[in-house]
Order: sequence, then C-alpha cells, then structure tokens
Amino acid sequence: MHIKDYSIKNLRNVGILGHSGTGKTSLAEALLFYTKTTDRLGKVEEGTTVTDFDEEEKKKGISLQASVAPLAYENIKLNLVDVPGYFDFVGESIQGMRAVDIAVIVLSAASGIEVGTDKAWDYCNKIKLPRAFFVNKLDREHTNFDKVLDSLKETYGMSVVPVHYPIGKSDDFRGVIDVVSNKARIYNPETNEMKEAPIPEELAGKVEELKEMVVESVAQTNEELLEKYFNDEVITDKEIYDALIQGCVDGEIAPVMCGSATKSIGMSTLLEDIIEWFPTPEYAIPQKALNLQTNETEFIDLKEDSPFSGLVFKTLSDPFVGKISLFRVITGHIRPDTTVVNTNKDKNEKISNLFFLRGKRQILTDKIIAGDIGAVAKLQYTETGDTLADPKCKVIYDKFNFPEPVMSMAITPKAKGDEDKISNGLQRMMEEDPTYKIDRDQDTAEILVLGQGKAHLDILKSKLLTKYGVDVDLHTPRVPYRETIKGKSDVQGKHKKQSGGHGQYGDVKIKFERRNDGEEDLEFVDQVVGGAVPRNNIPAVEKGLLEAMEEGVVAGYPVIGLKATLYDGSYHSVDSSDMAFKIAASIAFKKGMKEANPILLEPIVKAYITIPDDYMGDVMGDINKKRGKVLGMEQVDGKQTVIAEVPQSEMYNYATDLRSITQARGDFSMEFVRYEEVPESEVDRIVKETEEYRESKE
Repeated sequence: MHIKDYSIKNLRNVGILGHSGTGKTSLAEALLFYTKTTDRLGKVEEGTTVTDFDEEEKKKGISLQASVAPLAYENIKLNLVDVPGYFDFVGESIQGMRAVDIAVIVLSAASGIEVGTDKAWDYCNKIKLPRAFFVNKLDREHTNFDKVLDSLKETYGMSVVPVHYPIGKSDDFRGVIDVVSNKARIYNPETNEMKEAPIPEELAGKVEELKEMVVESVAQTNEELLEKYFNDEVITDKEIYDALIQGCVDGEIAPVMCGSATKSIGMSTLLEDIIEWFPTPEYAIPQKALNLQTNETEFIDLKEDSPFSGLVFKTLSDPFVGKISLFRVITGHIRPDTTVVNTNKDKNEKISNLFFLRGKRQILTDKIIAGDIGAVAKLQYTETGDTLADPKCKVIYDKFNFPEPVMSMAITPKAKGDEDKISNGLQRMMEEDPTYKIDRDQDTAEILVLGQGKAHLDILKSKLLTKYGVDVDLHTPRVPYRETIKGKSDVQGKHKKQSGGHGQYGDVKIKFERRNDGEEDLEFVDQVVGGAVPRNNIPAVEKGLLEAMEEGVVAGYPVIGLKATLYDGSYHSVDSSDMAFKIAASIAFKKGMKEANPILLEPIVKAYITIPDDYMGDVMGDINKKRGKVLGMEQVDGKQTVIAEVPQSEMYNYATDLRSITQARGDFSMEFVRYEEVPESEVDRIVKETEEYRESKE
C-alpha cells in the first residue's frame, strides 16, 4: 500500500454510516476490490469481508465494531472506517467517527430513508462532520433513485445535491452519469472497470435538470455565484467544482452518489469524487484540546510540522494478540521505537512496532503522519480516549461522550468457580467497548452488566464464551425491594437462657413506628430511666436492631424508615451481657414488625423519555400499563420529552419496549427517586418468587 507522496494532502478519511443492512460493509469491500487492494470481492453472507473479521460478526452477518480498511488509489491513501448500523453498537460509531473527516451515509435504493439514516444525519450535525450520501443496491428490484433523491431533499433540505445519476434500473442497472461533467460510465463485468460512454438520449433532459439543481444549491453557499446565478450569467464547471469542494468541506453541501456495492458498479465514480471533493485532513474540524501548560481550551488543526500528538479512538482486545490501540495522528508524525507520554495518565509509553490495520491484518510501517490512522500493540496504561504525545506537546484531546447504558442484566457463570474468568473477560470487553459497564448490586449481591440493549448484551454473552471460554447466563436482575411498617407497636423482647455456669439475660421494651422525616436509616431513641437497661448495654440494643433490620418479616428484604424507642427493660447483675441484649432486641424487632402492619416497598425511577410527537399516545399508554405516572412534558430540539415515574421492576426491558414502540426513534434515561408501597395485588407474587429464588440458592 505504498503511495509516492505520503503527505497530509494525499490522505482521505471516510466513515461509512447508515441504517443496518444498507450495505456499508459491502461498499468497503467493493472499494478494496476495485482498487485491487484485495484480490477477490468478500461477501458478508459468506463471512469473507475484510472489515467484519470477528467470529461473532461472521456468525451473525452484521458489523459489531468499527474497523479500518486503508487502500491506495491514484496516489491517494484512503482510510475507510466501517461502523455498525445496529443501534445497540452506537459506541462504535462514536469511536469511528472521531477518526474521519467526512461521513458517507449509505442508503438502500429499495428502502430509502430509514431511522438509521436520520440518526446518522443528526449525529453528523451534532459533531459538525461533513457528509455525503451513497444510494446503494440500485441493482435490486423495485428501486427508484428519483424517489430516494426527492425524499432526501425534502427531509434534509437544499444542501442535498445529486452529483450522480444511474443508468438503467434493477437487473439493467449498468452505469453512472457524473452530473457536473456530463459524462457517462458503463460497467464492464469482464474487466471490473467503468468505461466512458455517451449519455443515453432519454436521460439527457434529466441530467440537465439535475445540473440546474446543483448550480442552484452551490450558488446558495457562495455570494459571487449567487449574484451570477440571479443575473443569469454562465457559471463554469470549474466554479461549480470549487463551490462543491468548499461546500463539502464546510458541511454545507451533501453530495448524493450512487451505485451497487455487490455488483461493483459505480466504484470508480465514487472514488474520483472522494479524491476530488472530500476534505483532506488539513481541512478537518480542528480538535478540541486542553493545553496542560496554560490550562486553557484550544482548537488544534491537523498539521504535519509540529511535535507528535494523537488520539486513541479504539481498542481491540484479543486473548492471543493482546491489546491493540488504534489512534489517529493529529499533529506531527510518529516512528517506531520512540517513547511518548500518555497525557491523561501522565505515564510514558514505549512504542515498539507501528502498523496500519486493514481489518485484522497488520501492515508494518516506519512512519505515521498527521491525519493518518495507525495502530500499536501492548501499550501498558493507554485506554480508548487517551492522548499520546511527544513530551514537548502537552495537550489532552477532548474525551468521548458515550451514552449511558440503558439496560442491565444479572450475570452468573454456568460452572462454579468461573467468577475470576468472568471478571477478566468483562474487563477486556469494556476496554474494547466503553459503552458496557459492570456493577455489583450491594443489596442482591448480583453482578450486573449494563449495555445499550438486548443485542448488545447478547453479544457480550457470546463473546465471553468464544473469546474467553466462560459460559454465562444472563437474567433479569432481582428487584431490590425494601420493607417498612405503616402502623405502631409496643413490644417486649426477652432473652433468658440458663445453663451450667453463666446464663444469658436481656430484656427490652421498645416502641416501633415509621420515621416521619422520610429518611431511611434507623432512628434509635433512648428513653431509658433509672438504669432499667444498663448504660453500657444500650449500644448493643441498637446494634441488635440494625442487624435484625437486614431481614424484614414480609419477604426477608431489608427494612427502612424505622423509628425505635427503647423505654424500659430489666437486667441481671451476673447474666446480662451485650450479646443477650442484642438477641433481646432482635426478638422485639420481629414481634414489633409483625404487630405494626408491615408492608413491602419497591424502588421507583424517574424516566426521561424523548420521542417524536407521533409516538406520544403509544408511549403514554405503555407507561400506564407499567403502573407509571406521567409527571409532565417538555419540548427539546423538536421532540417531546415525557417525564414519568415508574416502578423499577417494570423498566428492566424498557430499552427493547421503547425501541419497538417508536421504531427505534426514542431515547430514554432514568434515575432512582424513592421507595413506594407495592400494591397488594403484587405482594403475594413477589413473596412467592423470593422464596423460590432463595430455595434455588440453597
């Protein structure tokens, strides 16, 4: 993969985004094959593509992680970054898009705009990334390029500009017209090349109409051209090209290209446009960074003539190869056998071999320059999002904003004693994908894995088995219920045991009621007078109550919000001890709880659910079904945010529910707010389930 003039001007970094199943991986594959980087066209369904190299990806036939595929064409080095379209793997597109200068949003000509198209467009807007569209699968039945183009213009506005037009439809799709230069190319399957040909007569009028559309759109981005346009002056092709390039760089224009990846039609026209119009890293969005010397925020341009700095945007973790860090050089260049500083950790890292990754294949190199993407193995301290830099370049690049997990499952090994293996495997997987989290539930002692949805967690389970050899079960976490009382009681707890030698004697009288200040801890009030319970034994009474509160009387859940007033008792000068008073207190507790109307409490969460207006009725109906209450609504960025309180037990699968209600257009987050009484209709079921669970553990 040698290019003669290895400089920042000759680099292009292109991210491939879009809805699941639109052919992103196939497009990367077709470009690799067309440029003779690979000697055969890999196929997703056969598991032979360069960028889907993970066993799970081959098995499932979808991309699960961001991967890089560099290629050389006409002395240009092009790094393709292929990211998953499946929404659970959003973390991968966040990582991948930090390494590129423009995104190509792929659509299927048969399906047109889908949720993933909108999400890709919104994400590019959010991070101000220039973008283009590639309408794929034009060789399929029932495709209509004009219809897709119209819907793109209608949805995303004036900036959408058609620079290609297809020749032929479905089986007869055979070529592509370049709208600006007015040239047609027909694909020759024998040679895998596109040859110039005259524009079919019946399309001449259409191409002219589209060119007018291009001129009108680019004129909007450039004052001189706008004046010419209004005065009906001639705008030259060169002026159109220059405005397209500038518009593309500024993200003001989104060119629409077309082809068929699996048939390799339209690859040369796409490559030429990538070379001609897509921004080189010099024009990339400046990177936000913290300057460690001045403690100020700076925006740093990608340039070659500065000391080295780079951002690690992805980590691959393999039980055999070890850890590989993929990084993008922002300034300067790096060579093997150098020492750099990880500025986030303030630690030195020794860089031994440097290489480019194509899929999983390592291509050794002796230099990686600003704007390019490289990799290094076995770094000691470095994680995704860290900055590596020359000791002279004290900066930390902006961290990644990963979404919080929205689904949690409890994880248990199928074989006893595999706990260590689990935690080792989970650590490695969190290095690779920082959108996973691990938590230990203090109440239920379960290990919880948190992720972006069901598919995300299913992949975690299969990777633990295939990569780290540990077989696990994932199940809905146990709800951390609590217990308390609604009434009051006044009881005596007496512990008396006579045996040879010292006996045991403790006797307490305690009033139990609910705390009225909303706090959860035990409120212990000492009202003993005249030494009925000796001073030095009173702390033992409190301790006995605290220990007893770990298990309530309804279903054995911890007790909260209790006020206990110790007001009387009796003792024995020889047989009384702390131990005896602790036992007396726990006897009083069990009696007192039973007599004071004990109830079961469940955790309530506050959920913030952001959805397009159309789904409002369905989402509210679903909240009611889940025993939830809607508290209010607010408008945010053209969408509605519904604020509701819902029992936590109803929300464990909400990621899946919301996705199906809103066709994946909704998002949500939630936080614990308080405990509330469980409705009577639910209590028996919970008690029964809890008993069954405890028996299964014995």
